[in-house]
Amino acid sequence: MILSAHQPVYLPWLGLFHKIVLADCFCIFDIAQYQKNDFNNRNKIKTANGSLLLTVPVNAKGRFNDQIKNTKIANQQWKRQHFKAIYFNYKKTPFFNNYIGELEAIYLGKEYEYLSDLNTTMLNFFLEKLDIKTKIITASDYNFVGQKSDLVLNMCQKLNAEKIIFGENGKDYVDTDSFKKNGIEIFFQEYSHPEYKQCFQKEGFLSHLSIIDLLFNEGDRSKDIIMSGNLKKV
Repeated sequence: MILSAHQPVYLPWLGLFHKIVLADCFCIFDIAQYQKNDFNNRNKIKTANGSLLLTVPVNAKGRFNDQIKNTKIANQQWKRQHFKAIYFNYKKTPFFNNYIGELEAIYLGKEYEYLSDLNTTMLNFFLEKLDIKTKIITASDYNFVGQKSDLVLNMCQKLNAEKIIFGENGKDYVDTDSFKKNGIEIFFQEYSHPEYKQCFQKEGFLSHLSIIDLLFNEGDRSKDIIMSGNLKKV
C-alpha cells in the first residue's frame, strides 16, 4: 500500500492533490503541530492586482505547540470576507457557476470551531470535484506515536504501508535509514507546476495559488492539468 500524508491546509495548492493521487491512502495529519505563517490557515487567490492572501484568524497566541486538531478559529467574520473576495474575483471565469453555490454553502452555511474541521470540509469538496478516489483517513482517529520522522514511521507500520510519499521538504527531517530497516520505501515528491488559463491576463500567469483558481478556470480538465508533466505513478 502506498501512503501519503499532509497536515490539513486551507484552500490547498495543486501539488497537494498530485500527492494524494499518487497514493492508495492519504492521511490528514491533524496531529502535526500548528505552524505560524504557514498554509495551515491561509492561501492565495488571483485578483486584478496580483495575488491576494486569504487568512483564517486563529487563537494561536502562546499556543504554537498545539496540534492542528486543537487549533480554534478566532471568529466568524472572515467567512463572508473570504467568500466575497472569491466571488468578485472569479465571477467572470468559465466555470464559476459550477462551484460557487457549494462554496457559498461551505462558507456561509456553517460555523467552524476548529481549523482542521474547516480544512477537512474544504479538502473533501475539492476531492469530489476533481474525482479523486484515494482513500482518506485522519491521523487523530489512530494512536500514532513518536516525533517527526519516527511518528511517520509508526504511522506507516500501523497502516501496513509499503511505501510513503513525502513532500520535497521531507528530505530535511526524514531518517531514511529507519524506514529502510523496516522495509518501507521512501519517495520524495517533486512537483512541476503546470500553466493553465487564468483570469486577469494582464498580470501574466501566477503559480502556486489555491486549487480554486484552477477549478474556476478549467473545470473538469483540472485533474488532468494537475497531473500534466508530472509523475503519474510511484
